[in-house]
Amino acid sequence: MFRIGLFIISNIAIMALLGLTFRLFGLEGLLAQNGVDLNLQALLVYAAVLGFSGSIISLLLSKMLAKRSMRVELITRPQTQQERWLVSTVERQAKQMKIGMPEVGIFPSRDPNAFATGWNRNNALVAVSLGLLEQMTQDEVEAVLAHEVSHIANGDMVTMTLLQGVMNTFVVFLSRVIGHVVDRVVFKVERGHGPAFWIVSIVAELILGVLAMIITMWFSRYREFRADAGAASIVGKQKMIAALQRLQSHKGEPAVPDEMAAFAINAGRVHALFSSHPPLEKRIEALKNS
Repeated sequence: MFRIGLFIISNIAIMALLGLTFRLFGLEGLLAQNGVDLNLQALLVYAAVLGFSGSIISLLLSKMLAKRSMRVELITRPQTQQERWLVSTVERQAKQMKIGMPEVGIFPSRDPNAFATGWNRNNALVAVSLGLLEQMTQDEVEAVLAHEVSHIANGDMVTMTLLQGVMNTFVVFLSRVIGHVVDRVVFKVERGHGPAFWIVSIVAELILGVLAMIITMWFSRYREFRADAGAASIVGKQKMIAALQRLQSHKGEPAVPDEMAAFAINAGRVHALFSSHPPLEKRIEALKNS
C-alpha cells in the first residue's frame, strides 16, 4: 500500500505542477483567445480518474484473471515430490526476499515459461508451465522461480500498473486537448463538440497510446534486468545464466498471452521498442558482466 500511496501522491503532484505550468505560461489565455474554452484542471481530474481506474482495477483482479486465463492449478496440498519441492523452494525464496508466501501453481503449456502477478508483495501468485518443469533442470527451474519472486519483491506488478495509469492519464488529457483545439480553431465550433472533436481525439489517442506503450515497455525491459539480478542474488549467477540459456535454445512461441507478457520470464521475439523483455542474449551478457 505504501508504494501505491507514494505513486498516487507523486502523480497528483505532477498534475498540479502541469496545471500551474499552464497558468504560468498563459496557455489557458492563449486558448481562450482562439475560442478554446477548455477547463484544463477539470480535464486533468477527468483524465486521471479515467486513466487510473482501469489500471488499478486490473491490478486488483490480476490474480483471478491470471488463474482463469492461464488455467492455473494451485498447489494447495502438494501431492508429488515435484510439487512439494516447488512450494518449499518458493517459500524459502520468499523468506529470503522478506515477502509473504505467494500462491504457487502450474499451468498447462508445453512451452517453458513462468509468471508472477498480484496486487502486492504479500498477496501474489507464482505459476510455472508444465513445459518448464519438463524441459529444465531443477537448478534452472529454481532460478526461474527466483526471477519471479524477485519481481514480486521489487513491486513490479504495482509499479508497472501505476506507470500505465500515468500514461493513460496523459494520453486521455492530451488527446482531448488536441481534439478540442481542432474543433474550435479549425472548424470554428462555438458550443459543444462537433464530429471533428471525436474523430481527432480518437486518432490522437491512438498515436499517443503507441508512444505511451513505448515508454511503458522500456521500463518493463529495465525491470527484467533487475529481476535477473535479484534472482542471481538468491540462487547464484550461474544458475540464472543457465536458465536463460535454456530459454534461448527454445525455438517455440511463448505460451503467455499479451496481458500477462510483461510479467513472464520469456515473452518471445517482437520489435525492440514494443518488447516487454530485452533479448535473452543481452540479459545473459548483463549477468556475466555484473
